[in-house]
Amino acid sequence: MVEFRGTTICAVKRNGVTAIAGDGQVTMGESVVFKTSAKKVRRIYGGKVILGFAGSVTDAFSLSERFEGMLNKYSGNLLRAAVELADLWRTDSIGRKLDAMMIIADRDTLLVVSGTGEVIEPDEGVCAIGSGGNYALAAARALVQETDYDAGTIATKALKIASEICVYTNDHIRLETVGEQEPALIEAGKE
Repeated sequence: MVEFRGTTICAVKRNGVTAIAGDGQVTMGESVVFKTSAKKVRRIYGGKVILGFAGSVTDAFSLSERFEGMLNKYSGNLLRAAVELADLWRTDSIGRKLDAMMIIADRDTLLVVSGTGEVIEPDEGVCAIGSGGNYALAAARALVQETDYDAGTIATKALKIASEICVYTNDHIRLETVGEQEPALIEAGKE
């Protein structure tokens, strides 16, 4: 069975704005770049919530669809929707674990949700998931501590750094923001 996977998602919450950036690479198996411009960061719930997903493509879509259903059920309450989704795993009503993770955010809340039923609020408003997640996380933390860049710039720069290290991450970056500034969508290709 061929698995489609590989991506990096990074989120930064700073000065009332949360940014989620993701690359566009989908990898087939261990060695073939299947797609370079996949959109794994998107807006949901009337544009009020942003999410980015990583992991097995099928499981990532399933996880994000289930979360979106919960978000609609609980009238946009991000934390409640995430906790209720996680509760489905704890009660085993979903039936299997999903090989995927999501970062989700609204104006006030930033969470990491796993396909195994974990819900985590990241320390210091910085998190990253996926194959290059550790590289992006380290870069984003350094940029938060050492610069005055805004959330979107930090998330984008962190993804760019990860793309230079991780073979499963490319530099076709998509960025969505939510918070005190106007919503933004930025797509950057190779420079």
